Amino acid sequence: MPQLGEAPQPQPSSEDSFFDLLVETLEGLEEAVRGQFLRQFFRTVAQIEVSEDQANLFWSRILERRGDVADSLGRKISLKTAMLDVLGSANYLRVPVMIEYEELKKLQVNAATDALTGLHNRRLFDEYFDKELNRAKRYGQQLAIVILDLHKLKEVNDRYGHLQGDQVLQIAAATLRRTLRNSDFAFRIGGDEFALLLPQTDSEQAVTLCRRVRTQYENELKPLHLEIGVTLDFGVAVHPQDGDQKSVLMGLADKKLYELKHSGRGPGPVSSRVIPLETHPAQTPPRVAAPAPSGPAASAVQQPQPAHGETRKWERVSLAGTKAHAILTEGNQKSAKVIDLSYGGVALQFERPDDLPSQFNAVLNVPILPPVRVVLRKAYTTRTESGRVRVGCAFVS
Repeated sequence: MPQLGEAPQPQPSSEDSFFDLLVETLEGLEEAVRGQFLRQFFRTVAQIEVSEDQANLFWSRILERRGDVADSLGRKISLKTAMLDVLGSANYLRVPVMIEYEELKKLQVNAATDALTGLHNRRLFDEYFDKELNRAKRYGQQLAIVILDLHKLKEVNDRYGHLQGDQVLQIAAATLRRTLRNSDFAFRIGGDEFALLLPQTDSEQAVTLCRRVRTQYENELKPLHLEIGVTLDFGVAVHPQDGDQKSVLMGLADKKLYELKHSGRGPGPVSSRVIPLETHPAQTPPRVAAPAPSGPAASAVQQPQPAHGETRKWERVSLAGTKAHAILTEGNQKSAKVIDLSYGGVALQFERPDDLPSQFNAVLNVPILPPVRVVLRKAYTTRTESGRVRVGCAFVS
C-alpha cells in the first residue's frame, strides 16, 4: 500500500495480468510441451512461423529483455513491450499488431474445434495422439485408440436432407461427451468419422465403452423417428499389445472397424449384446435374471441357475483383474470385488459374506463408468475353490 506522498502505482490491465499468468504457467511445463504451446502462441499473436526450439529461445529472450529494461527504468514493463522489441529486432515481426486476449482465445478454440459438433478436430487429434502415445510409452501404460463410423449417414442425408444429417452427427457428439471420462478425448476426424483416445484403458474396457456409447446413441435417436437404422460402428486398437506406432494402431483400428461394418450384422438395435448401465445416481437398471459365473471362475464353481428359471438375456463382461469393486452403503460399509457385470446384475466376491441381507444398497466402482448407486437383490451364493464366496445379485428397479 503506498505511503503518504508516494505516487500510486498503476493497476495492471487485464491483458498484463493474463501475460503474467502465462509466464507463471509456462515455467512449470516441460520444455517440449512449452515449445508446442509457444509455437502456436507466436503464430496466433504475431503471425510468425517458428520451430518449437526457436519458440522457446524467443520466449527466454523476451523474459530476459523485460527484466533488463525494468532494471534500467526502475519500473516494471509489460510483456507485450518486451515481445515487440525482441521480435522486431529479429526481423520476425512482419505484422506489428498484438490481438486482444479474448480474440486469442477465440482463434485458439476455432483452430482446434469442429464447428458442427463442438468436438476437437483432426488437427488436434494428431497432436494429442502423439502426446498421449509418448506418455503411455514413458510410463508403461495402456492407451486405447477407437475409430467410430456413423453407419448410414449418407442415407439419412439423401432421404431427410443435410439438416437432419447434421442433427444425427450432433447427437453422436453429445453422446460421446456425456459418456467419456474427464481423462478421455473425443474428436471428429472426418465427415462421418469420430475418434477416441482412452488413456490407461485395455481392449475389453474400450469395447465395453463403445457398446455402451452405441446403445445410448440409438436411444437418443429414437425421438427423430428415422426409418433408417443409424448406429455407430467402431474399431479398437490398444498400445502396447497391438503395437507401439501411431500408424500401426490407426491401421488396426481401421481394419477392425471395416470388419464390423461388413460382418453382415443388422444395423438395428444391439441392446441384446451390450451393457447400457445407467450412470445417474438416482436411477438403477431394471430387474432381470442374475448373472452366472464366467471366465476362470466358471470351472471352479457349480454354475448357478438364473433367478426364477429365466434364461439369460444379456451379455456378461468379466471384470476380473481390474480394480472394479462395490461398497455396501449400509452398516459397516464392507466392500467386495466386482467379478463380472451385465445389464441384469452383477457378481460380487466376498472374503466372508457374513450376514449379507437379501436386498441391499451399494455403490459400484467400475472402469470407464463413474460411480453408480444401485439396489441389489441377492440371487445365489457359491463358494469357490479359493475359499472366497461369490454372490450373484440382480439389479432391483
